[in-house]
Amino acid sequence: MSLRPVDDATYRELAAGLALPIEQAPVWAAFDAVVAGRSHWGRLAYEEDGVPAAVVSLAEVRGPGGFRYLWAKNGPVWLVEPTAQREAALRRELAARLRQVDPRLVFVRLHALHEAPDLRPVMQGITYDRTVIVDLDRSEEDVFAAMKQQGRRAIRKAMKDESLTVTEETGLDEAAFAELYEVFVETGEREGFGPHPARRYLDMLTTLGPEHARVFVTRRDGRVLAWALVLVNDGAALYSVGASNAEARSAYAADLLHWHVMRTLLAEGVRSYDLAGAGSERFPGLSGLTQFKTKFEKEITEVAPAWDMPVHPLAYDALVRALGAKRWATAQARGLLSRVRGRRSA
Repeated sequence: MSLRPVDDATYRELAAGLALPIEQAPVWAAFDAVVAGRSHWGRLAYEEDGVPAAVVSLAEVRGPGGFRYLWAKNGPVWLVEPTAQREAALRRELAARLRQVDPRLVFVRLHALHEAPDLRPVMQGITYDRTVIVDLDRSEEDVFAAMKQQGRRAIRKAMKDESLTVTEETGLDEAAFAELYEVFVETGEREGFGPHPARRYLDMLTTLGPEHARVFVTRRDGRVLAWALVLVNDGAALYSVGASNAEARSAYAADLLHWHVMRTLLAEGVRSYDLAGAGSERFPGLSGLTQFKTKFEKEITEVAPAWDMPVHPLAYDALVRALGAKRWATAQARGLLSRVRGRRSA
């Protein structure tokens, strides 16, 4: 078993015939280059008895305080069946190599189907082990017929509303994106998450380009109700991020939006549309979105979640403790602020 660095040309050759996740494709390095604290680290090929078994592209991330780790988002990409033994063997080779070539790296975040003693739940961030993938390798009529009845009904209702329009707005400028971002902020306040600054998404659109990063928007009389940023690579599409306001719910604006996305991608020959995450027993945080996403595809697909693989376990454990202390302090501060506000309003 061996793990060796490869250049872009060799990497593409080894992955030929696969639908590389865009985060594992060479084009993603351009986005890594403009994100603060992040850069492309390298690409590796994993071989068994001289036969390629997997490829992986890694980004380096610099965290607060100067610690560093590698992030193989949606990787490794396996060329053979990823058994538990194969996954563990690749990780052993990777950890050994990193201790030699870059001993200051604390851990690697990567994906694995099988739990193992060397893997830890990610210390922060969202991951999932189930998703909803719409098969677009069939006719538009077959895609629509395969949806749940409630999905078809919602789309039909929205299509009858002449005040709604869905258009592709790929290539929009900063001022135009600001209108979409306002809806994103509203969604975050409603769902309890904080979006990245708008610049992060604009950089993604710019560096990946219109071939890979697409924007679709549902409007009512010109006002934004819902939007989606869709990433496309090797004939596969991923719903990366999006938002909808309160008005969108009663108008079924998001249903109409995703149907337009699917029709557009299907007409262009894209073969699948991944709606990016569904809830499960292990990751219940996404359960609220499962009902909406399964309107478009009844079957749920099992996927490999992300894990942290400590390269230096003691240093990793120290980071976990520090993060826990920070979260506790933040919660205490918020609680104190809430009590002060309550007294002032009493």
